[in-house]
Amino acid sequence: MPKEQFSKTDIKARSMPHVDTPQSRCLFGIARCDVTPPVGIYHRMWGAATHDRSTGIHRPLTATAVVFRPAGGDSSGGSEQIVIAVDHCLLFAREMEQMLVSVCAGSGAARESLLFAFSHTHAAGLMDLERRQLPGGELIEPYLTKMAEKIVGAVCEARSSMQPATIVYGQGRCDLAAQRDFADEASGQWVCGFNPGESADETLLLARVTSDNATTLATFVNYACHPTTLSFENTLISPDFPGAMREVVENATGAPCVFLQGASGDLGPREGYVGGVTLADRNGRQLGHSALAILEALPPGGTTFEYAGPVVSGATLGIWKHVPVDAAQRSRHEFWRFKRWTVPLEYRPRLQSPEALRAERSQRFAEKAVADKAGDTAASRDLHALIERVDRQLLRLSCLPAGDEFPFPVTLWQMGDALWLAVEAEHYQYFQRTLRERFPKVPLYVITLANGSRPSYLPTADVYDTGIYQETIALLARGSLERLVEAISEQIADWVGGVK
Repeated sequence: MPKEQFSKTDIKARSMPHVDTPQSRCLFGIARCDVTPPVGIYHRMWGAATHDRSTGIHRPLTATAVVFRPAGGDSSGGSEQIVIAVDHCLLFAREMEQMLVSVCAGSGAARESLLFAFSHTHAAGLMDLERRQLPGGELIEPYLTKMAEKIVGAVCEARSSMQPATIVYGQGRCDLAAQRDFADEASGQWVCGFNPGESADETLLLARVTSDNATTLATFVNYACHPTTLSFENTLISPDFPGAMREVVENATGAPCVFLQGASGDLGPREGYVGGVTLADRNGRQLGHSALAILEALPPGGTTFEYAGPVVSGATLGIWKHVPVDAAQRSRHEFWRFKRWTVPLEYRPRLQSPEALRAERSQRFAEKAVADKAGDTAASRDLHALIERVDRQLLRLSCLPAGDEFPFPVTLWQMGDALWLAVEAEHYQYFQRTLRERFPKVPLYVITLANGSRPSYLPTADVYDTGIYQETIALLARGSLERLVEAISEQIADWVGGVK
């Protein structure tokens, strides 16, 4: 077993030395649907883009509904957890709310049990109803309506397919992700791009789900990296690298592969921001093969690796075998608990007012008109991007809850030996790195952008006032990320012990 794999060795608890791999026992269901937007839909995700409509499809977009329930079958009292893994960047607050309402109404799922986990591809199109009047914008509303209907069907199908399952957890590494806060000394500004001087979290967590007859039902790949291989020059609808990653894993397993985006606020592909899809597929294959390396090392579900004793040969050999877990271990794997709560985080002081933003917007439009008249296409493109920034910030501000604090939602559930954590917004890698460092013996699956990103980015405190993009649009006060980590650490420590 590679040393990166989680393992627990305890020679006192049993008569023979053994190694336990973390596992869960639960009821599990999964179903997938195609949610590819129509060609020609509004696609201008990037401020620097010069096209409005998509011109084709690189790979289909999917939504995968996953349902977890305790092994005993109880789905009352909020015990059911539904994750919808969707190939989109995110939905803004209004569209997200409408999607949640529609899916809950159509499927009968409890609102608090439903988590949309966005892959965060930047090549799926911008699904903002405020853009109805723009080329391709008329297709957004009917597309979102149809997407909700398809997801309702997937949730119902996943529920109908529920069966007892074992989840086995493994850990490895992939160096696809790179730190992307880079000081451009020549221009005197921070840019969002590959920074070879800083480290990136390369942690890759994998979970394999199998039925009681050892059939693989699904795999989960939890990795932190912005899907920004494709950028402003790309005109194709695409899942970016998660698409090819899934293809690699699914071809090997014959089962759906679910990508869960980790804390990637300051992480992106080492090579990215291109218009051609070849690099996106290459990045995806890199991640996919890293996932398969972990998968190949996982033991059978429901087993422990136990020393069976010596065999005399040319040398006296020590024989180890995979044997079924005992009753106590099985009970531990079936353990289930969850908690949903909010952490109050202060808004950033002196946030730019909507009035000031609208004034800036008017000024940028005037400057763009001058650039257009002069035929200065480079300046016009830059000004369009700045206008886009203002529009998105206005939208973010309009969706914030009233008051001085943002009630930051957190969902944490434990299945057997593993913890699954879902949080809204885009977090710097410090978030997952710190939590995993504090609780190294527990597999911790971190899902960000859960049900959207109302607070935008959560950078580390030292990044504030640098002028880098992520912190300029952050809506929560300096230190919010660190406070959130402390609140979650306290809860995890209460459950599993360790650092508080």
